[in-house]
Amino acid sequence: MRGYRLHGSDSSDTIPIVGTVRIREAAELLGVSDDTMRRWADAGRIATSTDESGRQVVAGADLARLAEEVAASTERLEPRNVVAQSARNRFPGLVTRVVKDLVMAQVEIQAGPHRIVSLISREAADELKLEPGVLAIASIKSTNVTVEIPDHRPAASGK
Repeated sequence: MRGYRLHGSDSSDTIPIVGTVRIREAAELLGVSDDTMRRWADAGRIATSTDESGRQVVAGADLARLAEEVAASTERLEPRNVVAQSARNRFPGLVTRVVKDLVMAQVEIQAGPHRIVSLISREAADELKLEPGVLAIASIKSTNVTVEIPDHRPAASGK
């Protein structure tokens, strides 16, 4: 697998560049079923090939393009009474848990396949009347997002 070295690391510390992804993994990354991915492939929405073991795979770059296309075509819950905003990353979802103490509240929102956890003031949580089942939008400022690279090596077979 191709990759690039981390600055200041030895040659064993490389970050892999995704060549292809199996249909099941692609579906998981997009938050859709395997069947939906296969239907999209059959309809020509994304190109596929077969890997050395005969499994259907998609190119990482094609999957990234499709992920952007799916995200752009997804209906978004737009709040009323907001005339402008600076945050571009908005995730509508349902509040699934709220844990409050005297000063702070931990709020969990399930936005599609994504679990988002926010720490806000207790006062804000009370004013927003946050509790499980409330429809909410997690609005995330990009300056507070970290980026990680997952290990792409095949998992060792379990014993």
